[in-house]
Amino acid sequence: MAPTFKLQCHFILICLLALRGESRYLELREAVDHDPFPHLAGGASPKRELEGEPLYSRALRCVDMLSLQGQFTFTADRPQLHCATFFIAEPEEFITIRYDLVSIDCQRGDILQVFDGWILKGEKFPSSQDHPLPTTERYIDFCESGLSRRTIRSSQNVAMIFFRVHEPGNGFTLTMKTEPNLFPCNIISQTPNGRFTLVVPHQHRNCSFSIIYPVAIKISDLTLGHLNGLQLKKSSAGCGGIGDFVELLGGTGLDPSKMLLLADLCYPLRGPAQMKVGCDHTVLRMVSSGKHINRVTFEYRQLEPYELENPNGNSIQEFCLSTL
Repeated sequence: MAPTFKLQCHFILICLLALRGESRYLELREAVDHDPFPHLAGGASPKRELEGEPLYSRALRCVDMLSLQGQFTFTADRPQLHCATFFIAEPEEFITIRYDLVSIDCQRGDILQVFDGWILKGEKFPSSQDHPLPTTERYIDFCESGLSRRTIRSSQNVAMIFFRVHEPGNGFTLTMKTEPNLFPCNIISQTPNGRFTLVVPHQHRNCSFSIIYPVAIKISDLTLGHLNGLQLKKSSAGCGGIGDFVELLGGTGLDPSKMLLLADLCYPLRGPAQMKVGCDHTVLRMVSSGKHINRVTFEYRQLEPYELENPNGNSIQEFCLSTL
């Protein structure tokens, strides 16, 4: 099974439990068994849109996840009151969502909102501390703005829409496309394994790389501007008083600001730093003062079941297990 398909099935199970309650778990398991994403599980695979080729299109489910550019249509066959679509692109991409056709009844209580990021059980990614906009400005409500904001671009590689449609036959059509992001910041990985270099060039911002799996993570390179030519000793108080540092966080929710600080780095590496994190959600977060060019390179892989059952070595798992 393709890694992206695994992420989508894994995350949609979480989404459905949050949006509709645990009683709907069996309904989603049935939907997953029927392969709601056949294009990601093998066989005929539509590629990202190529010049001159027709745009990929399909119908949207009430709870769905999209990782391909294309045109998508939702049509209610009955009142649908708790729906959401999660969009995810490659780490080095922004997402644009364009309304092509909207037929909803705002006066009756229908909703169509874009959220800049992901939100689940009240937890947001990116967190409020890390996103450039205040939370209220991250929501774009169609019933307030109409088609005056026909096209909306995300600030990172994830976005989502919430919608509620009362009248059967009503719905909407939208187009998802991607644009290159030269300095990606705040990323959710599509895959449980990979390698990435996060660069923050003279910007006062915090950037998180999120992996929604228990993983082994290895930091192979760390360049923080204030370390040039210095050999700092690690402070017993941690890195909080230093303007540029890297944190490794773990938890069970989506919001990095609510996770446990597992480790922080603000001093030169004398070799790769690695750790196994048994949490459902692992985040590497870089805090930057804006005075330097900061860079961190790391690789990660999903932990095998036997590694979760028998942790050893440099492993953090007990906290996560105790909060489930």
